Amino acid sequence: MTEITEVVEELVSPIVTDLNLELVEVEFVKEGSDWFLRVYIDTLAGAEPIDIDQCALVSERLSEELDRTDPIAQNYFLEVSSPGAERPLKKEEDFINAVGQFVFIKTYAPIEGMKEFEGYLLQYGPDGAEVEVRIKTRKLVVLIEQNKIALARLAIDFSA
Repeated sequence: MTEITEVVEELVSPIVTDLNLELVEVEFVKEGSDWFLRVYIDTLAGAEPIDIDQCALVSERLSEELDRTDPIAQNYFLEVSSPGAERPLKKEEDFINAVGQFVFIKTYAPIEGMKEFEGYLLQYGPDGAEVEVRIKTRKLVVLIEQNKIALARLAIDFSA
């Protein structure tokens, strides 16, 4: 399904750019018997919350482009929304903007015996993400190399 998401990204990118918005993610997933095309947008650098009118405008314009180009064979539901509080971190800029925030990172292979890390992103650079995690009563700083990150997103710190 990555071909579909790539095509949709190409169609929606000029729309969000024109509206001074940011494309966060596109996913095409099957849930039960239904297919969903989900497009997540945000204001530039998440400066202000995205509102429903902006989502509706992107949805209308994208829907017109999808009707015109017809890149998806099966029936699907189009959803355009905010990425929410647990926004995914995909691009380098996403990680840089998330420095100082609480994050969740899952790795392809264990690092120090763990594959899932929740903690504060201390810094991000060419070496990877440096995260301060809490293990029971102690804090540990872990460096997670970029090529080992399978999934990363903002998270909510319930211990604070």
